[in-house]
Amino acid sequence: MRKDQGKKQQMDWTTFVVSGGLLALFVIMSLINDGMMGNWINGGFAFSVKYFGAYWQLLLLATFIIGLIIAFTKYGNVRLGNMEKPENGNYRWISMIMCTLLAGGGVFWAAAEPLYHFITTPPLFADEGLTSQESVLPALSQSYLDWGFLAWAILGSLTTIVLMYAHYHKGYPLKPRAILYPIVGEKIFHKSVIGSIADIVSIVSVAAGTIGPIGFLGLQVGYGLHSLFGIPNTLVTNMLIIVALVVIASISAATGIDRGIQWLSKMNVGLTIILIIFMLILGPTMFIINNFIAGESFYLHNFLRISLYRGDNAWLGLWTVFFWGWFLGYGPMMAIFISRISRGRTIRQLIVAVSIIAPIVSNFWFTVVGGTGIFYEIKNTGSVSTALQESGMPAAVMAIMDQLPLGFIMAIGFLIVTVIFVATTTDSMAYTVAVAITGDDRPNKLIRVFWALMFGAVAVVLLSIGEGSITALQNFIVVTAVPVSLLLLPPLWLAPKLARNMAVEQGIVNKK
Repeated sequence: MRKDQGKKQQMDWTTFVVSGGLLALFVIMSLINDGMMGNWINGGFAFSVKYFGAYWQLLLLATFIIGLIIAFTKYGNVRLGNMEKPENGNYRWISMIMCTLLAGGGVFWAAAEPLYHFITTPPLFADEGLTSQESVLPALSQSYLDWGFLAWAILGSLTTIVLMYAHYHKGYPLKPRAILYPIVGEKIFHKSVIGSIADIVSIVSVAAGTIGPIGFLGLQVGYGLHSLFGIPNTLVTNMLIIVALVVIASISAATGIDRGIQWLSKMNVGLTIILIIFMLILGPTMFIINNFIAGESFYLHNFLRISLYRGDNAWLGLWTVFFWGWFLGYGPMMAIFISRISRGRTIRQLIVAVSIIAPIVSNFWFTVVGGTGIFYEIKNTGSVSTALQESGMPAAVMAIMDQLPLGFIMAIGFLIVTVIFVATTTDSMAYTVAVAITGDDRPNKLIRVFWALMFGAVAVVLLSIGEGSITALQNFIVVTAVPVSLLLLPPLWLAPKLARNMAVEQGIVNKK
């Protein structure tokens, strides 16, 4: 262990200025000519999907499989973080993990994606002549793939092992560049161009992936408030919603992981569980349960086929590759966050929580929300799909709630959960950016608040330009996922190697 472990790290001004400058440049270029900026982003997006989509699919699959192998061998007993007991209880720990990733997608995509795939069967199964009822399982399975085992594994399994080893066991700064420490050595932390690039692209990517949902939150909640209460769905309303969100996120970021973030996460998971119970009681209970079980079986039976499907590149760019580019962009920073909250956990606990429990819970949530929409769509064609196709994802949630008893109250609950989901992602990612810039897992609260405010300010400016600017930024994370995905390749062989090293140190296996 390094002697300087525990010392406060200094601000990395190069990373701060360049990453912040790139975000500012994006905003300035959008203000000057948002159409041109959108065309550039779309061109980069198409390039990324075409030339890196297959690599991403293999990378995520390999990350998931290698993680499981490590977890269920003796190396799974390795305790991470240089701590004998976990500092966070199971409920709080898993709550923070889940709320950080799902964001607004945990509500609106859960309603919309299964329905989209039900209306238009994914191309892998499109030629099988499925009936309406038979189309349910492919629709759910595709959603399980996009938000399931492989997506979660890339966010915090192998990369987390490498980061926790570098920071908590060796005492080096907790930065994205630490992923390369086992290859490059200590020099990666000292005026390293490669190290700076690793930090910068990780920050820009996660900023794009966080600002996008903030902007869409304003649009989504604005639609919901108009639908429920008749409040005008104007730009001013959307901006006020974002301001309220950023205030919540800033307060949470200021109080830190041990207070604000964990409190919001626990509350949101509790509210989500209540919504699930009500939807199971008031909605199509057996349809949800039966199709969740059958959908998981269908997904696992077709696991490799659906994970490695390459038949329609354009369709993949709209769905699987798009989502996985998004998750890859979050990868290093989510791993930093999970590293910080997972001290004292074993590798087996980490992998099971991130790569198995969280995906299964996500799949069930998608079945409850999206499956309910499919049920009512089968029962009355157009009851949900019409709203989805005419007004987008927020309308799908409201249309589903309209079919349920106490739908008005349920819709309010969904809006509240959505706001808290995005708030927990915003404050968590503000925290990780502050960590990446300082290398300290307890960064100054002013830096954390600054980045939360920065995310909100950029979202407001882009929203004032037009919804297309928010969409362009959302697509930009897929472009930035290209260099980030290269950074996430080494953990495939580094994590097993470091797991063995720690197993030897902890006396779990003998040194040969």
